[in-house]
Amino acid sequence: MTPTSLRIAAAAALATALLSAQAPGRQKRSVTDAEVQRVHKSTLLLDAHNDVTSATVAGMDIGKSNPDHMTDIPRMKAGGMGAQIFAVYVSGSYVEGNHAANRTLQMIDTVRHDIIAMHPNDFMFAGTVADIRRAHSQHKIAALLGIEGGHSIEDSPRLLRDFYDLGVRYMTLTHSNSNHWADSSGDTNKPNNGLSPLGKEIVAEMNRIGMIVDISHVSDKTFYDALEVSKAPIFASHSSCRALSPAPRNMTDEMIAALGKKHGVVQINFACDFLNPDVFAENEKTRASTVQLRDELMKKYATDPDGLQKAFRESRTAAGATKRATLADVVKHINHVVQIAGIDSVGLGSDFDGIDCAPEGLDSVDKWPNLTKALLEEGYTAADIRKIYGENFLRVLSEVERVSKSSH
Repeated sequence: MTPTSLRIAAAAALATALLSAQAPGRQKRSVTDAEVQRVHKSTLLLDAHNDVTSATVAGMDIGKSNPDHMTDIPRMKAGGMGAQIFAVYVSGSYVEGNHAANRTLQMIDTVRHDIIAMHPNDFMFAGTVADIRRAHSQHKIAALLGIEGGHSIEDSPRLLRDFYDLGVRYMTLTHSNSNHWADSSGDTNKPNNGLSPLGKEIVAEMNRIGMIVDISHVSDKTFYDALEVSKAPIFASHSSCRALSPAPRNMTDEMIAALGKKHGVVQINFACDFLNPDVFAENEKTRASTVQLRDELMKKYATDPDGLQKAFRESRTAAGATKRATLADVVKHINHVVQIAGIDSVGLGSDFDGIDCAPEGLDSVDKWPNLTKALLEEGYTAADIRKIYGENFLRVLSEVERVSKSSH
């Protein structure tokens, strides 16, 4: 390609991105604080991915104010949250020595015991759409569980069923590491070329028992394989748009369109580099050293989540990281999914407390009303916002439940 052709292509890509930054078919307007509060209170606000569990499993009390983290009960209430899917995150390091299932049980326990049982006036366990709505009617936060990393089941459909019985309602097929049956976007090797025969069997079993197939973190080939095999809608619990920021974990326009056609949902991730290409470019310059440092810090602070968060922030400052995403970037990604796949195809998957940089104006669980205001100003209706905030996910879960019942 000639330099001129490259410039033309770049200009076309920029024009597409700028168009994507506009709410399709909507007019920007001014809104009052009263309207923001009215609309916000009318929603069942569900966040599909939060990693505060990595702190609670190490002893943090989510019931107390925790300013060094992005999540605690006082701020969840202030943010008007209706439901939270807590990440049952299992680092790929637990594969070594076959400790993945053990860690999964510990992470399930921290949600069931340290969060729900310890704070029964604030949370209610939810395993179904009906449970979520029941919790909301009782003014409690519905608490759900989602496994992050398919290596958690140690290649065993039996363990998959056991984890479902313990309350897990989605599983991310991979984390940053490929496993024996599915390839990750974080693995350049791609040993399975997508889903292996066992991987396709596991997706089918997830359909049968009623567990949502989550394709955040997977390779593009694994995504398309899962979309083809699954009889129920699948979703991305915490991913954003690759056309707006080229993070490999983000979804291409083709993937978003394909997911929308199968009635799935993209739950927008709030990581700064997922949202903003300038932040991504800045991070890329120091990625190798950053990954090494993160690995070292995670070992050093294995039982000290507060120390780990502080060390992450200090390392980011020391590395000279200056750029952050903004609330406007989140709106751009929502607009982009809506433009490609429609209003029924987008939701929220913040990745709070699993990321070390969140957007200005939306960097903790009390800031959700800021997004409501921004979406209203962008021209979204109250009905649109209710879909984005929870109804789209509830539709997916309802369909997963229907497919499961029809298979028995």
